Amino acid sequence: MALYCGIDLHSNNHVVVVIDENDQRLEERRIGNNVSLTLSLLAPYQDRLVAIAVESTFNWYWLVDGLQAAGFRVELVNPAGIKQYEGLKYTDDRYDAFWLAHLMRLGLLKTGYIYPREQRAIRDLLRRRMQLVRTGSRQLICVQSQIWRSTGIRLSCNQLKKSDVTLELPDEATQLGVDSHLRVYRTIAQEIAQLEQKVMTQIKPKDDYDILTSMTGVGPMLGTTILLETGDITRFKQVGHYASYCRCVKSEKTSNGKKKGEGNAKSGNKYLSWAFSEAAHFAVRYEPLAKRFYERKRHRTNGIVAIRAVAHKLARAAYYMLRDQTRFDATRLFAS
Repeated sequence: MALYCGIDLHSNNHVVVVIDENDQRLEERRIGNNVSLTLSLLAPYQDRLVAIAVESTFNWYWLVDGLQAAGFRVELVNPAGIKQYEGLKYTDDRYDAFWLAHLMRLGLLKTGYIYPREQRAIRDLLRRRMQLVRTGSRQLICVQSQIWRSTGIRLSCNQLKKSDVTLELPDEATQLGVDSHLRVYRTIAQEIAQLEQKVMTQIKPKDDYDILTSMTGVGPMLGTTILLETGDITRFKQVGHYASYCRCVKSEKTSNGKKKGEGNAKSGNKYLSWAFSEAAHFAVRYEPLAKRFYERKRHRTNGIVAIRAVAHKLARAAYYMLRDQTRFDATRLFAS
């Protein structure tokens, strides 16, 4: 008889439920987050287990990797995509784990993509880089605002990045505050440079990388980010699925021409959303056809909507480029 397992994963423990084809619970236990404990609990059922459903929480790496290394088939589940009956008066972790196993038995479990372990560390390193870039940008904005307030002079961020820039401020306290922000920024810039060097030594030359960097506005870091965050492009059946995953699709529900609500705007990959937005800003700056498309859109709406429209175009282009192994062609992308 086939068996099915669901695991409700938390920060310091997880609940394991094993059921048979009649939804009878053969095992139901809460254990600590130790993969050896999980393997010992599931060992008697391994030969009959169809798969193990694990919630895609922030800390799923260790559990999924350990189960796969032991020979178990694992299904990664997005908790937001698992909807239970709303009329239930009481649920708990045991029922949540059971529900995962139950949906698997019925063939209704919506599973996600388990990112390859060998590339996961470099992908996460690029995510840390993005956080440092944002932190560094905040330091420069603080300095820019302080100088503008105190002197009426507005310096660009590029001017502030120069090591030989000299600032004459009206008092010692203001000078100290500005200098401290600049020191923090320069330290962050050094860390970013080290991360970038590490990433580029780990990424071997690939056709997909060359294809992505042929896109106007996409350099080595953005190209690597898009490549690693996308993973296997064949997991997206249609271009719309990929654009939605990149958060480049409007989250809106309409009926009879009227807005009836909004969907989950945060559903998708925020890192791809950031990468294509950055690429859109560069494309508008350096690609005349992209700039013309942006200006037409901006006159009808506003700058934010227009830049997101360019990002949407670039995301769709990236999908077809990776799927068909073709290089970027701005004339096809911005033809209309």
